[in-house]
Amino acid sequence: MPDIKIPNLNMNSDKYLFKKKLSLSRKSKRKLIKESFFMFAFSFLIIYLNYLIPDKKLIFDNFFTNFQELFTLILEIITYVYEISFVIFITVSLIFSLILILGAFSRLFKIVKRKSKKINLK
Repeated sequence: MPDIKIPNLNMNSDKYLFKKKLSLSRKSKRKLIKESFFMFAFSFLIIYLNYLIPDKKLIFDNFFTNFQELFTLILEIITYVYEISFVIFITVSLIFSLILILGAFSRLFKIVKRKSKKINLK
């Protein structure tokens, strides 16, 4: 009976391991205003950087044409891979069949070259 371990119900479960480490207090108004100011500043910086980029319409048009060309190139790559896989399959199957033919000839040659002239087919 002393080998039985009874679980201790007073221990906290492992899934609530980090629950006590979370800060449940609210942020102060000063901190919220400070964070919102930084968010506004960062968003205006990103908008300004986008404003500095010249010929946005041309870039978007080129993007869509490049995307179409990329798609056609991917299709060509797939067809090339298909052809390459056929070539690899043909060469591997030829090598495998040559090995099988050589093995069959060597076995027939061993049967013919035996010292006893009697061939037992069982």
